[in-house]
Amino acid sequence: MSKFYSYSRLETFEKCPLKFKFKYIDKIIPEVEKTIEAHLGKLVHSALEWLYKEVKNKKTPSIDELIKFYVSEWEKEFTPKIIVVRKEMTFGDYLNKGVEFLAAYYLKNKPFDDNTIEVEKQINLSLDDEGKYKIRGFIDRLTYNLSTGEYEIHDYKTANSPSIESLKNDRQLSLYSLAIKELFGKDKEVRMVWHFLALNKKFHIKKTNEELTALKEEVKRLVEKIEATNDFPPKKSALCSWCEYKSICPAWGNAPPKIEKQKSLEEIKEENSKPLDIWG
Repeated sequence: MSKFYSYSRLETFEKCPLKFKFKYIDKIIPEVEKTIEAHLGKLVHSALEWLYKEVKNKKTPSIDELIKFYVSEWEKEFTPKIIVVRKEMTFGDYLNKGVEFLAAYYLKNKPFDDNTIEVEKQINLSLDDEGKYKIRGFIDRLTYNLSTGEYEIHDYKTANSPSIESLKNDRQLSLYSLAIKELFGKDKEVRMVWHFLALNKKFHIKKTNEELTALKEEVKRLVEKIEATNDFPPKKSALCSWCEYKSICPAWGNAPPKIEKQKSLEEIKEENSKPLDIWG
């Protein structure tokens, strides 16, 4: 049976092994539900997904309808457990940022005629011939450029502008590029496109098959390292302020919860084979 990894799971391990353990092994539900940045990002993505689904159904929404959808989803999913790290910012400030992002994107990209194939397209990429380990992810939007003959993987970012070097080193869309090539043909050209909504700009990069193959091997080695790891130390960084597990992290002087050891299949079988004491 295949074991699935997501890009975010790999990234979490590299940034902080202890957070990886809390989230994916111990499956601890944090007191803090999410950060306001995560809330904003999720709902802007949801609004753009809804927009392009409507366009594919020949029902292009107006800009007011797009904003109305976004605000409605924001209110529906809002919870007081969301944390705001930047104290100079309010919930309303973040809500308005989303409105600005969507309005600017709408005006720049209308009539949305870049031949969208699918939104939130699920991909599964085997890292080895046996399919022991696989990468599973979702492409924000996949298009086919009729003029260049290229598939384009679109990714929306609500964070600030990146460096070109960070985009070149981005593994997420590179892995998705591999999956698209396996789906449509290794000879197909795939372009990675990042939309940085705060700037209302897009950046794009293509990688060679050799670069993608090397990345696949690199990610496979990382997965094998994770599978062989028994020690998950905390890794302090500036990102800790946004971590939902900070309140139970020993790096910050807090005690992690006690996790009851899971019984093995052999132990469960042994318990079930014992005769019942019907007399109590």
